[in-house]
Amino acid sequence: MRHTLPLAPQFYVTAPQPCPYLDGRMERKLFTALQGDDATTLNNALSQQGFRRSQNVLYRPSCTDCSACLSARIDVSRFTPSKSQKRILRRNRHLQRRATSPWATEDQYALFRTYLDSRHADGGMADMDVFEFAAMIEETPIRSRVIEYTDDVSGELIGVSLTDVLEDGLSMVYSFFTPELQRQSLGTYLILDHIEIAREAGLPYVYLGYWVPGSPKMGYKAKFSGLEVYTAGNWQRLGDPEIFAASLHPLSTDPIAEQVANISLPDTRAGR
Repeated sequence: MRHTLPLAPQFYVTAPQPCPYLDGRMERKLFTALQGDDATTLNNALSQQGFRRSQNVLYRPSCTDCSACLSARIDVSRFTPSKSQKRILRRNRHLQRRATSPWATEDQYALFRTYLDSRHADGGMADMDVFEFAAMIEETPIRSRVIEYTDDVSGELIGVSLTDVLEDGLSMVYSFFTPELQRQSLGTYLILDHIEIAREAGLPYVYLGYWVPGSPKMGYKAKFSGLEVYTAGNWQRLGDPEIFAASLHPLSTDPIAEQVANISLPDTRAGR
């Protein structure tokens, strides 16, 4: 099924498939291609409306009767680390950060495979081979960086984040790390370090993907102060996570045509 707006990108809907976050539910995505001279402008505009990038595609959940998935970002100006997050920062003081162009390496893929086999062996990316991994890293029409974290003693690569640079923040597209180092809480540390990178660069937000109330996999995101979620067409402070119920209702989601009509698109013709 295809839906279009005049002088606008074409939007499509995926076929329903089992939800990776909530048992017994089906997921569906609204998506559009990210390509051409206006890719950066479109990515900025749609990221601010809850969309995420995957290679050359921008997508947003559009499930038939569930609206649990909420795009999440951290307001850097309102973030204050908790006591446990301060401990995580101290435990990882020995890590060295290096930002590079989006280019896949053998070391990255080896770490990626170790991470998937330990944490997401039954997930949708479990069978990703080295060529698909390279495409995930390298196929980007916008300004992206690979941020690597290495042990300053052994030189071992222990964490990686594929990160997009938006006009209003950093978007952590995908991150992975050494799963055995549980005490170091590397997943949390990578987010904490991105908050610092954004602060140094004068960028107001760090985009984290989706927060799903009721999903243990996504619960950690609610532990960051300054968290905002995109709901009912606006960003709002998370506040008490308990007020966001993962409800299942046939009227939870607007019809696709109405969703597309309500998307605010940039005027890419300006100045031409």
